[in-house]
Amino acid sequence: MLITHTVDVTELPAAERFDFWADLVAREAAPQRISSAHAGAFNGWAQITELGQLRLTSFRYPSLDTSRTSRLIRQSDPELYQLALPTSGRSAIAQQDRESALRPADFTLLDTSRPHEASHHPVASGSAAPELASSVTVLIPHALLPVPRDQVGRLLAARLPSGEGMGALLAGFLLQIARHPGQYQPSDAAFLGSTALSLIAATIAQQLDVERALPAQVQRDALRARVTAFVDAHLGDADLDPRTVAAAHHVSVRTLHRLFQDEQTSVAELIRARRLERCRQDLTNPLYRGTPIHAVAARWGLRDKAHFSRLFSATFGRSPQAYRDGT
Repeated sequence: MLITHTVDVTELPAAERFDFWADLVAREAAPQRISSAHAGAFNGWAQITELGQLRLTSFRYPSLDTSRTSRLIRQSDPELYQLALPTSGRSAIAQQDRESALRPADFTLLDTSRPHEASHHPVASGSAAPELASSVTVLIPHALLPVPRDQVGRLLAARLPSGEGMGALLAGFLLQIARHPGQYQPSDAAFLGSTALSLIAATIAQQLDVERALPAQVQRDALRARVTAFVDAHLGDADLDPRTVAAAHHVSVRTLHRLFQDEQTSVAELIRARRLERCRQDLTNPLYRGTPIHAVAARWGLRDKAHFSRLFSATFGRSPQAYRDGT
């Protein structure tokens, strides 16, 4: 799996937990003033994953208020952007003369080189057990983001939607890695980091309406991510092929093929591989145990029973029935 570091402060004596957490935040992001209404019995958890030059972190905690002052910036500035995606709770952020109240699934962007204030609190549920607020963040060195800092400054502390456009692709990508790091190998870290950076740049550029100003490679990476997401969303369509994918993205089939040359695959191969993988998963899923194999295949756009059986056997070394039976 990806190399991750997990911190659970409940393993420490209660009196030491909050100070340990404050030190963790200072080391992993930047020194800040930190307070919490639950400092006396702090229950915090973090999972830190290195993605090349980016750092992806999942957090859970009961409540947190932070501020980064000009004095702290003069003392230490790692020159980072922090992209945050709250996944539960209620949040507020202020930087660069802008204040925003965030809903879960709203991105926001901070710059460690500028003062800011932030708060993140759980939503009361009436339960006896304290609720936890949660978020996913990415730290990005200034020098890596291919968008001028003065333009990025226009988005600091703003609400950036994660339910549409590039933001939706970015949110899905980050949450998939954060929730399932075991699905990747350590050797995948640099590639995942590069892809994340391209999606972040494209999301920011889309909000600023400067997408065409991005470097050509970043534009290609972002388009490839959009195409892959489109393929995944339409695998059940038996008519899905390179021509329909190209038309949906307003490019020629030739341009589409060039887009995947670096991946040493074709769009047709991508579609086939994704379909077969979904079929393989369903054949071992107890929920589909009673579903005929041809119906499983048709669910993912493979409606020719004989053709599906040949493809599956050639790919996985066993017939679909033998794979389902574990023989």
